[in-house]
Amino acid sequence: MSVAHVPVFAKTLEKTNIWLERIGGSMVWEDPHKSYMALRGVLHALRDRLPPTEAVQLAAQLPMLIRGFYYEGWHFADKPEKYRHKKQFLHRVVEEAPWLQEDEIERVITTVFEILSRELGEGETNQVRADLPPEIRELWPRPRM
Repeated sequence: MSVAHVPVFAKTLEKTNIWLERIGGSMVWEDPHKSYMALRGVLHALRDRLPPTEAVQLAAQLPMLIRGFYYEGWHFADKPEKYRHKKQFLHRVVEEAPWLQEDEIERVITTVFEILSRELGEGETNQVRADLPPEIRELWPRPRM
């Protein structure tokens, strides 16, 4: 039996591909691997800046496949990382996606944050945003009224 025929796997794969397509469409990238690496980089930078309890609550809201690479390599003992400035957050994303062009970094972060806002709902989004320093929070677009 193919893994694609296990409904929960098919659903998480479909959801993950939708997220990657949204990123690729926003960034005008043809390569879904770039979208994956950028998504992973943003999620890791976000996860490592959040208090561990909030990082776990965020993970619980993610599609199963995305949750898997969100947790990849996580060592929560020394978290959250203490940086407070946007430049440090951008640097963390670029560490995992070093091919990002200067003009793409903030745009891809904002795109991922928009996806999270749409998918997580207002309560979780507000909680995550509240745990970020103001300079990093500015990268998270406000919901449209």
